[in-house]
Amino acid sequence: MKLRKPRITATIWSSGKVICTGATSEEEAKFGARRLARSLQKLGFQVIFTDFKVVNVLAVCSMPFEIRLPEFTKNNRPHASYEPELHPAVCYRIKSLRATLQIFSTGSITVTGPNVKAVATAVEQIYPFVFESRKEIL
Repeated sequence: MKLRKPRITATIWSSGKVICTGATSEEEAKFGARRLARSLQKLGFQVIFTDFKVVNVLAVCSMPFEIRLPEFTKNNRPHASYEPELHPAVCYRIKSLRATLQIFSTGSITVTGPNVKAVATAVEQIYPFVFESRKEIL
């Protein structure tokens, strides 16, 4: 099911579980889930809005420089893995935050984490490491 305002897509399972994707903030996700529950009530389903939680947050940021991925991976070996034949980005995992970062040579970083605070902390933690491996402009 799709809603136009806020722009979210909901997957409704036969167990009663509903997963909402596409919101741009936690408040928008909750508002969209409430609107969805209300729409289902109007269709005749017995819906109770309970157990709302944000499970996954995706963010994208870009650094003002390019990154040397082989050098970055070598300097951060236990946390970083780079297989250029499989995927063009370095996969960097921060277990304490439960966050995963995809770092591209262009300086673009995609961060996935359990909440907004963990994602912001992950970007703050990774910046010094990517700064070390930046490409120098000639």
